[in-house]
Amino acid sequence: MFKLTSLNLNGIRSATSKGLEDWLAASAPDCICVQELKAQAGDLSGRFETLAGLTGYFQCAEKKGYSGVGVYTRQEPSDVVIGFDGGEFDAEGRCVELRFDTPAHKRSILSVYFPSGSSGEDRQAAKYRFLAVFYPYLMQLKSQREFIVCSDVNIAHQEKDLKNWRSNQKNSGFLPDERAWMTKTLTDGGLVDVYRQLHPDTTDTCYTWWSNRGQAYANNVGWRLDYHLATPAMAAAATGVDIFKGIKFSDHAPITVEYGFTL
Repeated sequence: MFKLTSLNLNGIRSATSKGLEDWLAASAPDCICVQELKAQAGDLSGRFETLAGLTGYFQCAEKKGYSGVGVYTRQEPSDVVIGFDGGEFDAEGRCVELRFDTPAHKRSILSVYFPSGSSGEDRQAAKYRFLAVFYPYLMQLKSQREFIVCSDVNIAHQEKDLKNWRSNQKNSGFLPDERAWMTKTLTDGGLVDVYRQLHPDTTDTCYTWWSNRGQAYANNVGWRLDYHLATPAMAAAATGVDIFKGIKFSDHAPITVEYGFTL
C-alpha cells in the first residue's frame, strides 16, 4: 500500500506552526507533495529538510515569499528532476518530480503548483502560458513512465467542483478555457482524475479550498482545486481517498489517496 498526500501549504512556516508535522507523524503518508512553500533554500535549511521522518526535495521560486514546491518521501528516489521548462515557470518554482525506478517499472511522483490568474490579466495570461507548455510536457512524460501529479491546479473542472458555479463562470479558476484544458487532459491526454474515479458525483464534500473572505470555510463555500492526476495504470490502483478537514493548516485541505502498490 502506498499512501500519498497533497497539500498547498500557503507557507511552510505557517502550516507547520499549526501542527502539520504532528499530523504527518500520525497519518504517516509515504509521500506528501506540497505547494506554495513561500520560502527560499536558506529558509528550509536546518529546519524543513525533513518533516516527520520524511526527506524533502524542493524547487523554490526566485522571488522571496512566493510559490515553491516540494515532495517529502519515506523512500529514497532513484532520481530527482527539478523543474520542467527551463525558463519562466522554473523561476517561479512550479514542479518537482521524484522517480522511483526498478527493473520492473518506472514510476514518478510530481508536485506541481499551477499559477493562479485571480490577481489580474497578467497572471491569467501567465496561467494560460503554463497550461500551453505543461500539457505537452505531461504527454512526453506519459510516453516514458507511469506517474501521479499531485497539484493545486487552480482550476475547478466541473460545476460539481465548486459551490457557487453560476456566479464564478467569468472568474479565474472556472473559466471556459481552463476547464477545457482539464477536459482535454482527462480525455485526449489519457490522464485520470483519481478523486473523481473514486467519487464521481460528490459535491459539497469534495472541496479542498475555501476563500478567506467572509464565512466561506464555516459555510463550506468551497472549490475543488487540488488533484491527483495519474496515468491509468496508477489510477487503477487507487483504493480510497480522504480530504482532511480536522485541522486547518492552510486555506487548502490535504487530500490523501491510498494506492494498492508499493514503490
